Amino acid sequence: MGVLQSLLKDDPNQIETEYPNLDSLGRRYQLGDLTSRTGGITTQFAIEFQSEKYKPSGNRGWRTNEKGIEKLIKSNRIEASGNMIRFKRFFEDNPLITIQNVWYDTGLGFGQTKIYVVQTNEKVIERCILMASDTGDLVIDPTCGSGTTACVAEQWGRRWITIDTSRVSLALARARIMGARFPYYILADSRNGQLKEAELSRKVPSESPTYGNIRQGFVYERVPHIMLKSIANNAEIDVIWEKFQEMLEPLRAKLNNTLDKDWEEWEIPREVNENWPEDAKKLHAEWWKERIARQKEMDASISANSDFEYLYDKPYEDKSKVRVAGPFTVESLSPHHVYNLDENDELIGNTSDDVDKYEDERDFVQIILENLKISGVQQAHKEDHIAFTALTPWPGDLICAEGHYEESSKEKRAGIFIGPEFGTVSRPDLVEATREAADAGFDVLIACAFNYDAHSSEFNKLGRIPILKARMNADLHMADDLKNTGKGNLFVIFGEPDIDIMDAPNNQIEVKVNGVDVFDPGTGEVRSDNADGIACWFIDTNYNEESFFVRQAYFLGANDPYKSLKTTLKAEINKEAWETLYSDTSRPFDMPETGRIAVKVINHLGDEVMKVFRVS
Repeated sequence: MGVLQSLLKDDPNQIETEYPNLDSLGRRYQLGDLTSRTGGITTQFAIEFQSEKYKPSGNRGWRTNEKGIEKLIKSNRIEASGNMIRFKRFFEDNPLITIQNVWYDTGLGFGQTKIYVVQTNEKVIERCILMASDTGDLVIDPTCGSGTTACVAEQWGRRWITIDTSRVSLALARARIMGARFPYYILADSRNGQLKEAELSRKVPSESPTYGNIRQGFVYERVPHIMLKSIANNAEIDVIWEKFQEMLEPLRAKLNNTLDKDWEEWEIPREVNENWPEDAKKLHAEWWKERIARQKEMDASISANSDFEYLYDKPYEDKSKVRVAGPFTVESLSPHHVYNLDENDELIGNTSDDVDKYEDERDFVQIILENLKISGVQQAHKEDHIAFTALTPWPGDLICAEGHYEESSKEKRAGIFIGPEFGTVSRPDLVEATREAADAGFDVLIACAFNYDAHSSEFNKLGRIPILKARMNADLHMADDLKNTGKGNLFVIFGEPDIDIMDAPNNQIEVKVNGVDVFDPGTGEVRSDNADGIACWFIDTNYNEESFFVRQAYFLGANDPYKSLKTTLKAEINKEAWETLYSDTSRPFDMPETGRIAVKVINHLGDEVMKVFRVS
C-alpha cells in the first residue's frame, strides 16, 4: 500500500504561491521546463506555436517527440514565456502533499469526547492503521482501554485482538463496539465495486466473478498524478480534438466574418466586447461553450489515462446501508498468579514458606466467606436468592464452611466449597467435595469459584446432594479494597441450558431453547426457567471440542431488543429480518461432522454457560 496522503487544498495561500497563474478556465498553474539536458535527432526539432518557432538551445532537446508536442498543444499545456515555450503544470495534476512526521491535525481541539481517562485520539490510531496495514490484516492492541483501536480496526475492515487486565476497560470497549455504527464501504471484490471502478476509470465493467473478499480492499477515491509523458502518449486527445474542430472551426469563421477579423483560436478573447453586434456575441458565447467543453473532455481523458494516487482514508461509501460490528467474543484466562524468578529460574521471596502459604490461603478463604455471608448467592432472578442466616467455619478437607438458610420456613444446611484463588475447579474437585458434604449430612453443596472447567458444567447432583456452582465476581480479587455493601452480585449461579434437539426436513435438525435450569431455594429442586431470562444464545453447529464458533446467534428476553436496536443504530431495521434472530428456535442445519453441537447461553447479568450435546 502506498504512503497515505492528504489534499493540499487545506492551505489556499500555499496554492496561490506555488501556482501563481490562472488560465482562461480559472485553473491555477505553474510553468515548468519543456526541455531535457540531453537531446537527440528525435527531440531536437523546431516547434511552431502561435505563429512563432521555437527550438531547444545547445545540446538540449524536447522532453517528448513531435507527436507528443502536438498533443500538448492541443490540450492547452504549452505557454510562451520570453523566448521559449514552457509546460503548464496545473494544481489538479497532483494536488497532494505527503504527511510529515509531525501531525498537527491530531493535537488539542481535534479529538473526540472521551469516555475513558486515557482515551487515544481516533485520528492517530486511524492514520497508523491505514499506513501500516491492509484490509483483512490483524491488528493487536495489548492495552485495550476504551477500545479505540478495536473500533478503528473494525471501521476500516481489519481483524483485531485487544487485551486488558481491567474489567472496566473491557466493559467500556464491548459496549462501545456493540453500539457503534460504521460506514458501509464498497468492496472492490463485489459487483458494485466493479461498476464503480469502471465509472472512475472510464472503462467497461469487469465480468469476472466476485467473492466479497475484503482483502481485495475497497474502492477508493483517487486523485490523478499527471505527468508530461501521460499526456504525450494519450491517443484520445487527437480524437477529441478532431471531434470538436468540426464545431469550433465553422463558429470561428463566422465570428471572424461578422467582426471582420482574422483571429486564430488562441487570439479569440475570453470576454465579449459590449460594442459587438448581437450576432457576434452569440457566436462568441457558443464558441467558448464548445471550447470549454473540449477542454473538460480532454482533461477528463488525461485524468483517466494517467497514474493515480489512491486516498486510502477515503473509500467510497454506500449510503443506502449501515454496518454494525462483526461477530466478536470476549474471552478471559483463568485467574493466575505471578511469581518472581531470578536468573536461575529460582523463586524469589518467601513463596516456599509453608506457614506463609498456609496463612495466605486462609486469608483468601476468610475474605470470600465474609463477602458470601453478606451478599448471599444470586441467580438470574432477584427472587431466586439464597440469604444465609449463619455462616460458620467447618473443619473439612474441601468443605470450609457451614451455611444456614431458610427454605419454606425450614432451615437448610449447605456445605461451602471455595475454589482456588488462582485456578479452575474441575469435576473431580466437585465429586470429592460432594461426597464430603454427604458424609457430613449437608442438604446441598454450594461451590464458589472464579472458573469451572468444561467437564464440570453438566455435574449438578451426586446422590441426594444438589450441587450449586456459583461463579465468583472478579471484584473479589480486590480483597480488602472491595467495599462490600451486600448489593453487588458477587456470587451468581447460572445453570445449564434446557434445550430440545428436533428433527427437521431434509435430514437436518434444529434446536429449541426452553430456558436455563436453575435451583429453586424455595423447594430445593432444580427447575427450568423460561426464555425471558436469556439475553442471547448461540449455537456452534459443528463443535470441535477446542473452540466455540458462533454459527447461529439469537436474541431473546422480556424487553424489546428490536426497539433498543433501532434506537442504538438510529435507523430503521428490517423487522422481518430481525425477527429471524429474535427466536427461541434455530434455523435448520446439517448434522455435525464432529457428532457434537454446543449451545452457549448468556443472561441479562452477563453470565454465560455452555453445554455440549452429542448428535447422531
